[in-house]
Amino acid sequence: MNSNSFYITTPIYYVNDVPHIGHAYTTCAADILARYHRLLGEKVFFVTGTDEHGQKIEKAAAAQNITPQALVDRVILRFQELWKKMEISNDDFIRTTESRHLETVKELFLTLQKKGDVYKGEYEGWYCIPCETFWPENQLDDRLVCPDCGRPLEKVREESYFFALSRYEKPLLDYFESHPDFVMPESRYNEIVSFIKSGLKDQSISRLGLNWGIPVPGDEKHALYVWFDALINYLTVVSYGRNSEKFDLFWPSVHHLVGKDILRFHSVLWPGMLLAAGLSLPKRIFAHGWWTVDGEKMSKSRGNVVDPHLMIEKYGLDRFRYFIMREVSFGLDGDFSEKSLVERTNSDLSDNFGNLVHRTLNMAWKYFNGKVPKPDDSTEPEWKELMKEVLKNLAYYMDKFAFAQALESIWKLVHYCNRYIEKKAPWVLNKDQDKRKELNQVMYLLLDSCRILALMTYPFIPSTAVQLWDQLGFKIPLTSMTLDQEVIWNQNPSLFELEKPIPLFPRIL
Repeated sequence: MNSNSFYITTPIYYVNDVPHIGHAYTTCAADILARYHRLLGEKVFFVTGTDEHGQKIEKAAAAQNITPQALVDRVILRFQELWKKMEISNDDFIRTTESRHLETVKELFLTLQKKGDVYKGEYEGWYCIPCETFWPENQLDDRLVCPDCGRPLEKVREESYFFALSRYEKPLLDYFESHPDFVMPESRYNEIVSFIKSGLKDQSISRLGLNWGIPVPGDEKHALYVWFDALINYLTVVSYGRNSEKFDLFWPSVHHLVGKDILRFHSVLWPGMLLAAGLSLPKRIFAHGWWTVDGEKMSKSRGNVVDPHLMIEKYGLDRFRYFIMREVSFGLDGDFSEKSLVERTNSDLSDNFGNLVHRTLNMAWKYFNGKVPKPDDSTEPEWKELMKEVLKNLAYYMDKFAFAQALESIWKLVHYCNRYIEKKAPWVLNKDQDKRKELNQVMYLLLDSCRILALMTYPFIPSTAVQLWDQLGFKIPLTSMTLDQEVIWNQNPSLFELEKPIPLFPRIL
C-alpha cells in the first residue's frame, strides 16, 4: 500500500429526490477528511456522485412523460449546485450512467461469472420497489412490509442471476475478527458481525423487465440489480481494469462514508464481491447517524426537512459546516434545530474563536502598525506543551473520524489564548516602554496561535480559515501548506504585513 495516499468516498446518491441535510452531512464529512489529509501532504482522491439506474427512476420518468436519462440529467444539477455552494473539494463526480462505469460493471460481472461466483437461478421472495431491495422471509413479520420504509412488499418469482455470497461467510467473519476497526463505530461493527453469523444467503443481482439498468453481459433481457451496479462505482473512479497506476495508488487506501441505513450493502455484499474478485477490502467503512428534528425523522409529509441551501443562505456556509460536525459525535443520531445552531456558533465561533482573532489582529495593528513583532528565542512552556497535545489529539481523533472531538481539541488552544490575553493584558504592557520585549513575545505567541488555528480549522471552515490566513499577511496560499511545516515567520516575521482586521463571525442576534 502507498501510505502517502488517501481515498475517501461518499455513497453515490440516488437521484429520486432533492439533496437534504443527510446528503450534506456525509459529503461535508468526506470533504473535511480530504482537506485534512491534503494538509498532511498526502495524495488525496475524494469522490462523490449519483446513482441513476433502477425501477424508481424508470417509473418517475414515465410519470413525467420524459426519458429516464432526461430525468437524471436534470436532477443531478441539484446535487452539483449544492456541492458548489458548500465548497466541496471532490476530485471526481461519478454518474452510474457514464460509459466508464458501464464498462467497469461488465468487467467485474464477467470476472465473478468466470470464477463461478455468479450463476443463473430462480428467485422467489419479497421485493420493495421504493427501496429496490429484496427481503428474505426470516427478516419479515406477518405484515409483509419493508423493514426500512414500511411500505408493502411485492411477491416476486422470476429467473435471476445470483452472486454466491454464502461462499464468503467465513472469509468475511475471519476478516472482521482480524480487523476490529473495519466497520465503525463499534456498535455498527457488532451489528454486522451478528448479521453475518446469522447466515448469509446468495444474493439476486438481476431483474427481468427492467429497461433502465445495465444489461447483463450476454443476456440482455436481464438488467443488473441497482445495488450491484452502484457499489462498483468505487472501482470505476480509480480506473479498475483501465489504469493500473491510478488503481494501485489509491485503491489500497479507500475509506467509505455511509449512512447507517445502507451499511449492510457496504459491509457485507460489497466486501463479498471484492473478495470474490481477488481485491483488497476497504481500509474502513464508517456509518454515521441520522439527523432528526424535534426527535422525529425528517419527512416531506411532516414538513420538517432541513434544506441545506436555506441554512447556508441564512447563517453562512462555515457556521453550517461547523455546527453539523461539532454538535453531535459522528456515528450518533443528532437533533437539528436552528436555535442550537445559533447558540453553538455564537458561543464557539463568535465569542471564542472570532473574538480571539479579532482582538489579536487589532492589537497587532494598533501596537505594531500592522507588522508581526520579532520575538526573542524563549517560548511559553505551557503553550508549547499545549500545542503538542492539541496536534497529537487532532491526529488521533481525525484518524477515528471523530470530528466533534477533533474540534473540541482545537478549541483548547482557542480557550488558552483567550485566557492568556486576560492574564498578560497587552494593553497594559503597551503603556510601559520597559515591557516592550514582553509585549513582542506575547503578541507573537498570539499571532502564531492564529496561524496554527487557520491551518487546523481549514478542513472544517475553509473559507474562514483562508480569510484569517490572508489577514495574517501570508503571500503563500494556505492550501499550499502542510501542518508540519515551519512557516517563515520564524525566520523573519517583520517581512509580513498584516491586513486590516475584519470580524470573522459577527454574532447572530
